[in-house]
Amino acid sequence: MIELPRKISTQAGVALFISLVMLLVLTIAGVSAVQTTSLEERMARNTHDRLIAFQAAESALREAERFLLNNVNSTALFTDGGANGMWTTAPFNAEERWKGNIWNPGSAQSVQVSADMIEVAEQPRFIVEWLATVQREENSQLLGSSYNALFDRIEVFRITARGVGGSVNARVMLQSHFGLVF
Repeated sequence: MIELPRKISTQAGVALFISLVMLLVLTIAGVSAVQTTSLEERMARNTHDRLIAFQAAESALREAERFLLNNVNSTALFTDGGANGMWTTAPFNAEERWKGNIWNPGSAQSVQVSADMIEVAEQPRFIVEWLATVQREENSQLLGSSYNALFDRIEVFRITARGVGGSVNARVMLQSHFGLVF
């Protein structure tokens, strides 16, 4: 019997190397997809927290407007100390009242509003600042107006409301100006 020469194998593990490289590429793609998904989830959560904080601040703003309409018939309630969240306007070149440390949950310098929002970390709060009095006889726009008989003066207030979202890091502050006719 004649023996045929055996063919010598020239493969040196190229298939193994290629499969390991492909596995590495798939692993990198998978890790990247997980990181992107995690980032998008955090962004969505932060957006949700900010929207909750905005809604809480808006509810405090509306509550402050209702308070002014129903309870304020004099500016005597407004002081420099801000008792019950009622402030006089800050002196010129002084820090604005709403920038100070008045938003703490136990503070009497701001008013807490029960917003019926379960998701908030802190209930919303507001302050009201009495800014100015506009007298009819001092307002040149109204002197010749037929509206003169309707009011003697307008008291102008600034309402600042602070809402907190699902975490204490999501905070929104809103301001509005409000005029009451006396």
